[in-house]
Amino acid sequence: MDKKLIIIPTYNERENIEKILRKVFSLDGLYDVLVIDDGSPDGTAAIVKGLQGEYPDRLFLLERSGKQGLGTAYLSGFRWSLEHGYDYTFEMDADFSHNPDDIPRLYKACKDGADIAIGSRYCDGISVVNWPIGRIIMSYYASAYVRFILGMKIYDCTAGFKCYSRKVLENIDLDAVRMKGYGFQIEMKYTAWRKGFKLVEVPIIFVNRKEGSSKMSSGIFGEAFWGVIRLRFRKF
Repeated sequence: MDKKLIIIPTYNERENIEKILRKVFSLDGLYDVLVIDDGSPDGTAAIVKGLQGEYPDRLFLLERSGKQGLGTAYLSGFRWSLEHGYDYTFEMDADFSHNPDDIPRLYKACKDGADIAIGSRYCDGISVVNWPIGRIIMSYYASAYVRFILGMKIYDCTAGFKCYSRKVLENIDLDAVRMKGYGFQIEMKYTAWRKGFKLVEVPIIFVNRKEGSSKMSSGIFGEAFWGVIRLRFRKF
């Protein structure tokens, strides 16, 4: 049986973390979870530690000091996944904006031939619930901007709900990934695409978080905007 790991970065997710973990562990298919917590002052890590006794050998915790960025959290998780022999590695948010019931669909897309399966909000129209219209427009046209600059035919370039096959992570120089915020999502997709890996979009419905607060900031968008231009001229 394939070894499958779901990476969930957290910062102040005490309202969501236990519920999302219990939901993931209820899925068929035996998915392990690595929570990467950036020193949440609200006690998120303590909740995870309290659940580890219920899910021995399936729930793991990596604690880091302070907010170090979404990209660095996932890169740490990718290295951990490779070191521990996982065949498939997933990215997922803790706040239920990504529906855990879609995880088997992403896994199936990879088993059917994709190297990266992307949970896409925009490949089948616009499938976003409870976002302000301004944020939907910004997100949608951000992906259009990325397609225009990079020539990558992906409708949801900033998507953060994904499944990677092991060979993708083995063949990307993780130390060379530069963007740390949501631009990281673009950089990973583009790097894999430039290396010839097959990226497949799987339509999902994205639902805005009901509990906790968003970690989005203008700096994150700025990094992605200028980072895409730099990516266009990077040598691979």
